[in-house]
Amino acid sequence: MVLFSIADYSHPLVGGMLIGLSAVMLWWSIAKIAGISGIVASLWQPNSPDFTWQLAFFIGLVVSPWVFAMFFSLPIIEVTSSPWLYVIAGLLVGVGTRMGSGCTSGHGICGNARFSPRSLVATIVFMSAGFVTVFIGRHGLAL
Repeated sequence: MVLFSIADYSHPLVGGMLIGLSAVMLWWSIAKIAGISGIVASLWQPNSPDFTWQLAFFIGLVVSPWVFAMFFSLPIIEVTSSPWLYVIAGLLVGVGTRMGSGCTSGHGICGNARFSPRSLVATIVFMSAGFVTVFIGRHGLAL
């Protein structure tokens, strides 16, 4: 009996590989970290010497789903929670990103790849907080 097929996981697998590849390419080409929160925050400073590559990176993030959709079907996403819950969650992620001096991409992908102890601790903290939050939301609050 087959419980799952690799085809079920091909899009996330390819996506993860592309995220890793883009982080490596950015590091090898211009020695910059692909931390999305830092890139987005810097877009508010158009006089920054890094503005051009940061804008290009951000545009790539926004445009890539449409490029993907030209070749593959997009997954169907069903939103079952309140839109306000997503707004609050997004704001909390933003606050946590600023408090932790980085986001999941900066710490979890790039920082851990460079064996940064600070990034390892940050990743453990935000993954643990995510697990606890989902558990409470699903079992305690029934969101």
